Amino acid sequence: MERDEKKIPAERDVEKSEERESLAPALIRIGAGALLLTVGLLFGGTAGAILSVAAFLLCGYETAIGAVREIAEGHFFTEELLMTVAGIAAIVIGEYPEAASVMILYSLGEVLEEAAEGRTERSVRALGEMKPDTVTVLRGGREYTVRPEEVACGETVFVRPGERIALDGVITEGKTSLSTAALTGESKPRDVGEGDEVLGGSVNLSGAVRIRTTAAYGESTVARILRLMEKSAERKSGFERTVDRFAAIYTPVVFFGALFLAAVPPLFGADFRTWLYRGLVFLVASCPCAFVISVPLTFFAGIGGASKRGILIKGASALEILDKAETAVFDKTGTLTEGCFCVTAVHPSEGTEEELLSTAALAESASLHPIAESVVKAAGGAPDLSRISGAEELPGLGARAVIDGASVCVGNEKLMREAGAEIAGCRHDCTTVHLSRDGKYIGHILISDQVKNNAKEAIARLRRLGVRRTVMLTGDSEAIARAVGEELGIDEVRAGLLPEDKAGAMRDLLAAKSKGKSVLFAGDGMNDAPVLKLCDVGIAMGGIGSDAAIEAADVVICDDKPTKIAEAVGHARKTMRIVKENIALALAVKLGVLLLGALGFAGMWAAVAADVGGTLVCILNAMRALAPGREEARFLS
Repeated sequence: MERDEKKIPAERDVEKSEERESLAPALIRIGAGALLLTVGLLFGGTAGAILSVAAFLLCGYETAIGAVREIAEGHFFTEELLMTVAGIAAIVIGEYPEAASVMILYSLGEVLEEAAEGRTERSVRALGEMKPDTVTVLRGGREYTVRPEEVACGETVFVRPGERIALDGVITEGKTSLSTAALTGESKPRDVGEGDEVLGGSVNLSGAVRIRTTAAYGESTVARILRLMEKSAERKSGFERTVDRFAAIYTPVVFFGALFLAAVPPLFGADFRTWLYRGLVFLVASCPCAFVISVPLTFFAGIGGASKRGILIKGASALEILDKAETAVFDKTGTLTEGCFCVTAVHPSEGTEEELLSTAALAESASLHPIAESVVKAAGGAPDLSRISGAEELPGLGARAVIDGASVCVGNEKLMREAGAEIAGCRHDCTTVHLSRDGKYIGHILISDQVKNNAKEAIARLRRLGVRRTVMLTGDSEAIARAVGEELGIDEVRAGLLPEDKAGAMRDLLAAKSKGKSVLFAGDGMNDAPVLKLCDVGIAMGGIGSDAAIEAADVVICDDKPTKIAEAVGHARKTMRIVKENIALALAVKLGVLLLGALGFAGMWAAVAADVGGTLVCILNAMRALAPGREEARFLS
């Protein structure tokens, strides 16, 4: 069944238009209220009072309705109730202009706050644009335009230049350049052709291609990322929980404080009207909206700002823990090194080089490890599997298989010792794959891996950001690990580790950390999933195509650049700095105006201006979390 491709984009345009229009009535109402108040001040007397009350009702009826609704739901001490009570009480004592100003400025603050929140939400919601509304699928030689959810795994889709790829797959026909900016933050196009894997969310820049899908939409990269971002807001930070608890206690305390100011001094002969007015000022000034709005908004902006640069953060709690990072721990292969191994030499102890390489390829054929894949590739591709039986991968050791009736082991020195094979005179500063047949050593293969060109810069940037200790955990040999560690300037290297050894090392590092600090771990998100779960904050490198990465890590780097780790830490530092600035600013303004109001040095105008102005300043400050910080900007440039 064919569908109209233009339907959903049109709906999106309507949605944006509706967002703009939703603020228009409120702004018109506020403008009309301000006009009524201004005219009332000019006329004065009864006419002025009537116009001020009209301005109050025009701008405040929605706030009053909101207060009643909150009371009906059992929430008695809300900012809507505080503003409504203060306004009505001001009218009762004849302070008509002040009553109107309370509602006008409060309503204006609410509108501007809504606009700021909308901007932040749109920055995160922009990720939703990675999902095309429709896709062209080829069925029975005909093209059908359907939604991505209706395309099954294994079907062929046709993507024209300028269109966004909907699902993960492999190109079967054509070549093009892809923009992966929405996924990775990388602006440089990627050239792809037949046989290359592509991820949903990429934009086809030049040529038309046919793609055989390798996953249904629900399991695609785009769907997983969108689910991750939807859930990110659910994970509150300690700061947010503290602010929520503070607001729950603070609001009733100041409400009764205002009641105390208004009622108690008159009992001892003080002027009732004077102290009632001071109580109202205290009530208006006490509204905690600067706290309860700016803190979660800053975290939300921080998450959105990171996502625009290909760093997906699972909630405010991950940002907060990342800010406290004192120790950075790295896996080696695929994190600090390219993970693209190639065979550089073959040294047989018996037979020929071709025979040794062929034997290794047969034994490694069941493994998906990058080293195993490089051996199979060097041997000329897929081996004759009819010669193999009982092949198995041995995590942290290598592989074992029965080949032509003989037990063959291929892997590291530990595996050779378990097999009873004696290694003599074999020391190389690169990855060495040893082989044995029926317990007899038959040779070794040398494999090299390159350090990523920005790994050293990543370590240096982490140090500038205050990370005191860097550690590398790897299953590779001591010599290779030491060489990589020295090249990158890593403080501590632990080599020859099995997966369970890495977990033990992480427990040691967690036990040794300073109080209030955290340990981050960056790995490839597959075999490092247990350590990603164990550490304080796990970072999966290049994990957008990995279920294990999405599930285990707290932060997902959408490409494989180590500098993004430092960028994530820097962004967390900046976000938390803004959170603390907003809390300090809100506290200073609140306490100052509360004190001045209680002593009679601040009127209701000042209280409203302080409340709304302080909130707006905090909101504008929170918006800074959408942009990169100074350290990040230097790197991005």
